[in-house]
Amino acid sequence: MGPLRKFAALMFLVTLVLASAGSQPVPAMEAENAVAKNPLFAQSAAQILQSEFQNRDVSFLFLDAHTGTLLASRWDSPNQPVPLGSLIKPFIAVAYGEEHQFRYPIHDCKGESGGCWLPRGHGEVDIVSAVANSCNSYFRMLTAHMSSAEVVPSASRFGLEPPVPELSGMDLIGLGNRWLISPLHMARAYLELNHRRDQPGAREVVAGMAQSAREGTGLEVNRALRHSSALVKTGTAACTHRPHAPGDGFVVALVPAVRPEFLLMVRVHGVPGAKAATTAGRMLSRIEE
Repeated sequence: MGPLRKFAALMFLVTLVLASAGSQPVPAMEAENAVAKNPLFAQSAAQILQSEFQNRDVSFLFLDAHTGTLLASRWDSPNQPVPLGSLIKPFIAVAYGEEHQFRYPIHDCKGESGGCWLPRGHGEVDIVSAVANSCNSYFRMLTAHMSSAEVVPSASRFGLEPPVPELSGMDLIGLGNRWLISPLHMARAYLELNHRRDQPGAREVVAGMAQSAREGTGLEVNRALRHSSALVKTGTAACTHRPHAPGDGFVVALVPAVRPEFLLMVRVHGVPGAKAATTAGRMLSRIEE
């Protein structure tokens, strides 16, 4: 039994023990927090990742979802800012929402003619499906009149390096290489996003990440998980390490989806983000076994 399944079983037992200790039922969150303090799960999961995923093409960060503590890492210079592609889109969505009373438009993605990565287009998309499918056309529309100044407050709240003043358009949605962000800061920004999941803006993004894992660019993560589901965002960005490749794929996955216990951020050399999701899924499935 892998650490994720052991964790679920242990959480159930602790709930029973704590509930029997008093006359009132113990809230599930209280039992969960008690178990989260037990280091055995984190140690076991970290050992699996460190020992079984040593391929030089795979980099990863493994964090505790409650504290942001880095539990395991195989990533050269994770504090060094680099392009992170579409991983920035959820935070652009929040920034846009803050400027527009969290009213998000509907958009008809026509594919390549509209600047999207999917040649046939995504058709009619809202903010949730745009996040799920990482629709470039939607986010190009969203940022058509946005500037760095409108993004800085939101980026700062999430602990991200702010964009330089002259950025706009495609640079703000990760299609350029001018907005550089530390991978570790990005991972922790997703944890903060999850902590705000009941707030406007974050709510829509988290729904999009859940949809991504079910049927979007992060589908291969959920396909690999047999006992849980994930929140997923993928991205593709320029390769910034050796050996050089045209681009690298990035994945952020929070598991379990409903109440995440940990975050796995993966970079896979020389593949797009949707392909990197296959590797992330394989890694998570080993923890789950």
